[in-house]
Amino acid sequence: MDKLKPKLFSVMKTYNKEQFIKDVVAGIIVAIIALPLSIALALASGVTPEKGIYTAIVAGFLISFLGGSRVQIAGPTAAFATIVAGIVATNGMEGLVVATLMAGIMLILMGFFRLGSLIKFIPYTITTGFTSGIAVTILVGQIKDFLGLKVVTEEPLIETVEKLEAVFHFLPTINWQAVIVGVVSLLILIVFPKFNKKIPPSLIAVLAGIGMVKGLGLKADTIGELYTISNQLPAFSFPTLSFGLVREVMGDAFTIAILAAIESLLSCVVADSMVNSRHRSNMELIAQGVGNMGSALFGGIPATGAIARTAANVKNGGRTPVAGMVHAITLLLILVILMPYAALIPMPTIAAILFMVAYNMSEWKKFVYLCKTAPKSDIIVLVTTFVLTVVFDLVIAIEIGMILAALLFMKRMSEETEIQGWKYLDEENDPDSLSLKEVPANTRVYEISGPLFFGAADKILNISLQEGDKCLILRMRGVTAIDATAMNALEQLFKSCQQKGIQLILSHVNEQPMNVMKKSLFLSKVGKANFCNHIDEALKRAEELQQ
Repeated sequence: MDKLKPKLFSVMKTYNKEQFIKDVVAGIIVAIIALPLSIALALASGVTPEKGIYTAIVAGFLISFLGGSRVQIAGPTAAFATIVAGIVATNGMEGLVVATLMAGIMLILMGFFRLGSLIKFIPYTITTGFTSGIAVTILVGQIKDFLGLKVVTEEPLIETVEKLEAVFHFLPTINWQAVIVGVVSLLILIVFPKFNKKIPPSLIAVLAGIGMVKGLGLKADTIGELYTISNQLPAFSFPTLSFGLVREVMGDAFTIAILAAIESLLSCVVADSMVNSRHRSNMELIAQGVGNMGSALFGGIPATGAIARTAANVKNGGRTPVAGMVHAITLLLILVILMPYAALIPMPTIAAILFMVAYNMSEWKKFVYLCKTAPKSDIIVLVTTFVLTVVFDLVIAIEIGMILAALLFMKRMSEETEIQGWKYLDEENDPDSLSLKEVPANTRVYEISGPLFFGAADKILNISLQEGDKCLILRMRGVTAIDATAMNALEQLFKSCQQKGIQLILSHVNEQPMNVMKKSLFLSKVGKANFCNHIDEALKRAEELQQ
């Protein structure tokens, strides 16, 4: 069972000086990467720049200290930008603080009640749909600053459609000098990593943007011209609670909690594969809850695990939560010493950074791939979630997406499930009994029974591959149906087999799973010769491959 014990307390038993130095270096590098991102994400969320730094400092430290992952880096992420902007515009900072505190309590309860494993019941199509939708809303929201438009409205623009209409309406106010700053910054973000992977491209883009505006005299709005910059330390402040406000932000709090849980656990899974570790999902949820409450009480915004920053931590040698804590402390020092200089950063440069964030999180290739290969019911859920996220908001998108996924799941189950009278056979006389089959050396056989859907897809990833294995046979005579989430899990298993030099062989794949595998090109990847009609053929194929 998943232990409710922070990973930090476990890794310190074998901690040494060499690893401490690596963690410190990784933490400092991640802090440099997080600085412009935290400022940009705060502005995209409709709050002042320093609040993004406060979030990375307070939530980043607490989540690393209490978290269930060795290398998770937490802070503000793009996933929260649109929902935070909506809450701030509707209920002000007070509403955001209350919603984040409530979300933190929900996350802590989820961890204590050991609900970490239930996140798997959020279908892959819903997470892909709202992630792509959020990317579009962020991109649309930054067009104004990228083009230097002078948008004047009586009410703040909240909806994505409203922002897009405003862009077209105020297009004649375009500032071509601001466009030059934005385009050059964007080119740096795209091209620079091809030549140097050590220095964060966002840092170079920020310096270049400041140089163009202050050095070359190009006219473009800067952060300091639009916002008041503060280098004050995060200060404790408790909100004024009222039943009306709590009721008003309840839905937003639930969305923040679910989103924080999904993002953080997804980041943990990615990190596990990079450092060959295993996270504690329930402890991670508790840490996320404490981190978000801390962030809200010290002037920050919602936080969660950041996949890109976590990956940068791992690549630079971070292997324990100490790196995440160093990242937070470094940002605290930067806040006090360098924050006034953030006023010089041009808004088109911030927009360019957020364009790249939106592109990287959009996963448009996965989106298109699913639209081409997934069953129709999954495509309906994917597209509906995406459209609702863009046109309305994340709360509606997740609610309707989950209801739609559940209804289509039940419909598919009712169509695929059959009730038949039992046929009693003594196992000794059953010609299909695996116990009577001679399994070749270095071969493992797993039999999968029942439909493979998003709720059961993670079981595929639990298949144990041991050193010395040469072939893995999946006997699928009992699998009547498969969906996109399970197909994604099968592809991950196949990649794992490839990395370990193990040949995957499938036996008795039924009609519906076979059609999905053909459409997704899984059949051609594994090889038609490795799809066998009967277990005897599969065992023979495994024997032939090892001769």
